[in-house]
Amino acid sequence: MAQTTLARVIDQCDQFGMICRAGDMEGVAITGVEMLALEDVGLSSAGNLVIVLPNSAEQPRAYQIDIAIRRAIAAEAAALLLVGGVSLAETSRSLADRGALPVLTANAPPSELAVFIDRLVRGGAAEAIVRAEHAVAAVGAAADSAPLDARTAILDAAAAALGVGLVLVDDPLVKWTDFDAVCIGEVPVGRLVGEEPDAAVSIALPVVAAILSRALQRESQERFGPARSRADLIVELLLAESSRIDALAVDAARAGLPVQLTHAVAWIAPTHRDDPAHRLPASITAAIELRAFQLIDNRSEVWHLAAFHDDLLMVTSEESGAPDHQRRLRDVTEELTAFCRAVAGDEWTFTVGLGTPQSGASGLRQSATEARITAETAVASGRLGAIEVTDVTGLRRVLLDFYASPLSRTLLDDVLAPLDALGPERSAISVRTLLAYLSNRNSLARAGEALMLHPNAVNYRVRRIEQSLNLNLEDPDSRFALELACRLRLMGAAR
Repeated sequence: MAQTTLARVIDQCDQFGMICRAGDMEGVAITGVEMLALEDVGLSSAGNLVIVLPNSAEQPRAYQIDIAIRRAIAAEAAALLLVGGVSLAETSRSLADRGALPVLTANAPPSELAVFIDRLVRGGAAEAIVRAEHAVAAVGAAADSAPLDARTAILDAAAAALGVGLVLVDDPLVKWTDFDAVCIGEVPVGRLVGEEPDAAVSIALPVVAAILSRALQRESQERFGPARSRADLIVELLLAESSRIDALAVDAARAGLPVQLTHAVAWIAPTHRDDPAHRLPASITAAIELRAFQLIDNRSEVWHLAAFHDDLLMVTSEESGAPDHQRRLRDVTEELTAFCRAVAGDEWTFTVGLGTPQSGASGLRQSATEARITAETAVASGRLGAIEVTDVTGLRRVLLDFYASPLSRTLLDDVLAPLDALGPERSAISVRTLLAYLSNRNSLARAGEALMLHPNAVNYRVRRIEQSLNLNLEDPDSRFALELACRLRLMGAAR
């Protein structure tokens, strides 16, 4: 029969409260286990761990334990295990120490102890099952007692119970159906692997991975839950009419969103290379959001995330005048987009627009508008996967300020409504033709050069546009309104 050490038995039996009360257990080997009455201890086999059956009527007296220890020593038993609230007298301790007999105590039914220890001693599949069961129980207790640092507590408890270390290997591509997968919610984060091959590890691994997954999900909810709740406020700020900004800013401040600071926004736009209308799978979106929270956790700046349709916004807020505000935003965004490409695959691109730092609630809207239009312009121009910075000088800056107002956009959309009635394709052609004509001071020749058309073709288009709009293109006010509307339409065109 295979041998195991007494020290290992004690390590595996901590759930039974097993303690060595006397004698030296160093190097003691156990070849078997048997249950005997106190008076029959002398009948034990050499090398066995003897579990003394308790007397239901009363606890054994000190002299009876002394006699049992002498008999166990004479029978060359490996150890003596007393069950229940038994206390050793000094004479018993002295006898055990002189005879080098480990005397143990435990609080568990003798039959349960015997089965458990017997499996450990037998080795093979039985021993592996015992260690796996012990690991599952230890991991559950560790997760319950250490909610704030569950990962370390669970892995340490599993390693102590199994005798083999477990390691969480980062692998965002692992399938959530894999037996060793560790997930946060529905987001796979890695694999749980043993440091060396072991049967008990193979048995316990799925359960330990599942407990670790639930613990990490709870930890994620506690750490990132408030930030997720503030994301709705950010989106509402971006969509609200200007008249509601002040009221929303008060609500945001109460929820912990520091609207009084200076904000810079990164707008991340995912695009499928073959089908721009294809939406990013929800599982990948959740993985990206989780990774974003992990990247900004414990950074000195104040960070927030928000999802807007299929896009993701990252907002970093600092005191006014903080140096390199936009650079820090770019650094984090570069790390995040690298993860996005790895988890989504080559068929997806992630284009980023970076807004300039702006102060207050209106500044948050302004920076987000800059970032969105910059990202959309890069996509429309074919610069997929680029990280673009908003141009902070010239007419584009003024147009972005104007475009940030929903009322302004509505009024200018009304101006071009007759062209929109022609259909998406004809409307887009008409807007480009009209902008080329107006921006070149109503010159058919220069507009033709810009559009690579004959001036007569430009003239034909312009006259039809003029009829559709029912406006006089020679009127300065009409020209100004139309040119502004066309520029904003092309700048903020949907992908």
